[in-house]
Formats: sequence, C-alpha cells, structure tokens
Amino acid sequence: MPETEVTCASCQACCCRLEVMLITDTGVPQEHISEDKWGAQTMRRLDDGWCSAIDRKTFLCTIYEQRPWICREFEMGSDECLDERAMLGKD
Repeated sequence: MPETEVTCASCQACCCRLEVMLITDTGVPQEHISEDKWGAQTMRRLDDGWCSAIDRKTFLCTIYEQRPWICREFEMGSDECLDERAMLGKD
C-alpha cells in the first residue's frame, strides 16, 4: 500500500488529539489551558477528545501564533505524525 503524503490540505490534525503539556510560555489563552491536581498545565481537550483550540470545520489551529512549544515541534509527515494518523485510521 503506498504511503499517503501528508500536506496542509490533507493533515486532518490528528496530533490535536494528543495530550499537550505546556512547558514554556507561548501566550496560550487561559480558556485553552487545563490544570491537573498536581498543578501541571496542558492544552484543554473537549469531550470529543480534540484540543479546544482546533476549529472543527477547518481543522486549523485558532491560536496558531500562541500554540505550545510541543505543537511547534511536532513535524507534519514525521514518523510520530504518521503513527498518529495510522492509529486514527486516517491512512
């Protein structure tokens, strides 16, 4: 089976279902931050499992300029990206 090329048009934001720890201050708006009982901050996820900052119609980040460091480092088309897509049945 040929490997599907991942582009901005075919991304589907699978990584936006992962738990994202906030380890640096990038200016994430407070309404998108959750705090666990130990005080660690993560990106808030809604009941559907998706990050609260993802636009459900376009699958684009609504806080792209303020997105967490981990989101900035997660490379589209990387092995990790392809693994997430495979687990969600997107390829």
